[in-house]
Amino acid sequence: MNLANALTLFRIFLVPVFMLLLLEAAPYGTLLAVAVFILAAITDGLDGYIARSRQEITRFGKLIDPIADKLLITAALLSLVELGNISAWIALIIIGREFAISGLRMLAAADGVVIAASKWGKLKTISQIVAIVAILLEVPGALVFMWVAAVITVFSGVDYFLKAQGLLRFDE
Repeated sequence: MNLANALTLFRIFLVPVFMLLLLEAAPYGTLLAVAVFILAAITDGLDGYIARSRQEITRFGKLIDPIADKLLITAALLSLVELGNISAWIALIIIGREFAISGLRMLAAADGVVIAASKWGKLKTISQIVAIVAILLEVPGALVFMWVAAVITVFSGVDYFLKAQGLLRFDE
């Protein structure tokens, strides 16, 4: 267990804490949930940076980090749907893209290919985090941020699939 993997596991631990604070009527629950969500989002960038800078990239980290990322964003989106803050359609668009890219990565891994995060994938993550925080804090026009995040999410998914065309063989 290294520091990067510990941060990733900590992010997973924060997901139910975030949901509990957001969905249960606790005093200052939403503000505390936002703080927990931002802390978890910070660990998303920090764990990768630490793993690369210390040359401590592990198979466990490669597996669990994307799962932790998807858990955090999915939990936030489902919570926002539950609260009536966003449409289920927008959550489905974003979550569906995550499933599709995870499937693409599994296909690539079966061929011994690693699909690294692209600049569009990173922009997608940042735009989703900003949109979720904006909605939770009831920033005016926050739904526009969410739709922009959805468009970037779709665009990044298309970008991944276009770059992986060689891996997608329909004749097998």
